[in-house]
Amino acid sequence: MPRFSVILPFHNSAETLPATLASLSAQSFTNWEAICVDDASTDESAEIIARHAAADSRFRLVQNTGAGPSDARNYGASLARGDYLSFCDADDLWTPDRLSDLDRTFAAGAAEALYGRIAFFTDAPAPGATQSAVRDQPLTVLDLLGENPVCTLSNLTLQKAAFHSAGGFDRRMVHNEDLEFLIRFAGLGYRIDAVDRLHVWYRTNPSGLSSNLDAMRAGREQAIACARRFGFEPTPAQNAIYLRYLARRALRVSAGRFEALQFTRAGLSCDASAFLHPLRRGGMTTLAALAAPVLPRSLRQTLFSS
Repeated sequence: MPRFSVILPFHNSAETLPATLASLSAQSFTNWEAICVDDASTDESAEIIARHAAADSRFRLVQNTGAGPSDARNYGASLARGDYLSFCDADDLWTPDRLSDLDRTFAAGAAEALYGRIAFFTDAPAPGATQSAVRDQPLTVLDLLGENPVCTLSNLTLQKAAFHSAGGFDRRMVHNEDLEFLIRFAGLGYRIDAVDRLHVWYRTNPSGLSSNLDAMRAGREQAIACARRFGFEPTPAQNAIYLRYLARRALRVSAGRFEALQFTRAGLSCDASAFLHPLRRGGMTTLAALAAPVLPRSLRQTLFSS
């Protein structure tokens, strides 16, 4: 039986799938299966998966019985044979030792879920890219109400039994479904630990789901409603940190020229100190948001590609 079941939902991802699949095939840890869930693709994505499956029996192509990414992930998880579920989006890349790191850490620790560091890229990963931060303590609901250290579902691996016990992803959610699940998972008492290694290259897609910033903010409100059920309410500082995250994302994607400035003003109004600290993030975000209306989009994306 495989140690890990990789759940890879895809929808019209023919352009990025080959690189993603290659990063799975390059894993130094080899005891895994990949359940690739076609979520109503109309391009050549399914054919790309089928060719990989013909060459490597660890890959399996299935058709989603529902609709949407959350439902596709849940369906893939229902077919998994591994002890652990490891999610991967169809445009992200894994570092070669990711599963090996996770296998050792799960064996040595008490966590039900693990995440690592991520780095951003647009066309190809580049040496020296800024990496996300990880916590040195298990994640709490309060941690998740600020800036989510897991960052992307491509960076989440967890016990299959715990995933199903927690109820899986909310199939109604398209934006911030990962945040809502993590809050629910931590609120139920499951432990989420970090592996302090780069594990995922996250592709910045100006036209992807995560470029719809208003929808992301609405999705966070659903995640906050989940946190309230466990007795937690975001502080003004946590709201400011989240608004800074949206402002930085607005600078990276094809957002309107004034969108980053609107998020920045809202964040400073919530808690200026939290928004600005540390200055290398908050101060630069503020300056860039002020300059965004006159900066070329390509320069905004270059400055905030991490």
